[in-house]
Amino acid sequence: MLCKEDAMTVLPVRVFGDPVLATPAEEVTTFDAQLRRLVRDLTDTLRSEQGAGLAAPQLGVGLRAFVFHVDGVAGHLVNPVLSFPDEQTQDGPEGCLSMPGLYFDTVRRRHVVAKGYTDRGDPVQVVGDGELARCLQHETDHLDGVLFIDRMDTGRRRAAMRAIRDAPWFAGAAPRVKVSPHPLFGRQR
Repeated sequence: MLCKEDAMTVLPVRVFGDPVLATPAEEVTTFDAQLRRLVRDLTDTLRSEQGAGLAAPQLGVGLRAFVFHVDGVAGHLVNPVLSFPDEQTQDGPEGCLSMPGLYFDTVRRRHVVAKGYTDRGDPVQVVGDGELARCLQHETDHLDGVLFIDRMDTGRRRAAMRAIRDAPWFAGAAPRVKVSPHPLFGRQR
């Protein structure tokens, strides 16, 4: 018998074109049962979608929180701040649950240190490299209203936009893709 706490809550993931995905999320200031419920909903939805990470804006919630599950490492971060211990980069395929079925090569930093809080307000740090580093950067970008196509060079971005327009889930005119407001490896594009 399932008790109320064991029931999964799988919510619809917002897709490319939804304005919430381009809007910076608000910092979490209250660490309460409602935040813990959000983290459970994110976790349940991520598990159902079989993704690597999922940010609150992808569920339509404008708060700085995300969950991740990469290479056996799972967790969540609230109000994350990233730092990079070196200048190494990686270039490889990246996908997004908000652009289902599409993968595009994207340059990211190879190593990252993510500091934030648990859903109870306890400080936490996650050190990642490779795919985990890619995921932590991708999900933090979501909290800043930045999509991974915003990180691409012009040629890759054009190819990605063509694929998005052809995707069966895409419903309408594409919003203007912006160039990321955040420096990419110390320089603006």
